[in-house]
Amino acid sequence: MAAPLRPGLRVSPGLTIPETELSWRFSRSSGPGGQGVNTADSRVELSWDVAGSPVLTPEQRARLLDRLASRLVSGVVTIAASEHRAQLRNRDAARERLAALVASALRPPAPPRRPTKPSRGSKERRLTAKHRRTDVKQMRRRPRDV
Repeated sequence: MAAPLRPGLRVSPGLTIPETELSWRFSRSSGPGGQGVNTADSRVELSWDVAGSPVLTPEQRARLLDRLASRLVSGVVTIAASEHRAQLRNRDAARERLAALVASALRPPAPPRRPTKPSRGSKERRLTAKHRRTDVKQMRRRPRDV
């Protein structure tokens, strides 16, 4: 039975990476696998050329190149998956991780934090709690002879 045809890797409602842009490499995986560990190529490496992808807008490309700079090698991001014994499950895991990585890198930046001052009531509550704590600790001390 042939594998179902996938139109691409859906990252977000506005972005789908075509299958033609994804490149796969398979190798032998370390770890459990019994007798088949030395014969089955279950480890998967999924690569995608971020810098040369035509599906990205210039803004998306700039944001991805900036945020994924530590993971890119010549503009290509690579995801390795070898946690499962079956190659198909590792392929699915690599696809999910790439989609999650790209989606999180494409999210707009959080709004800047507006600095605030503690309220007068919170300052008073903090100082009252400190005084209470001081009193408790003083009561634990050995009585001093005068």
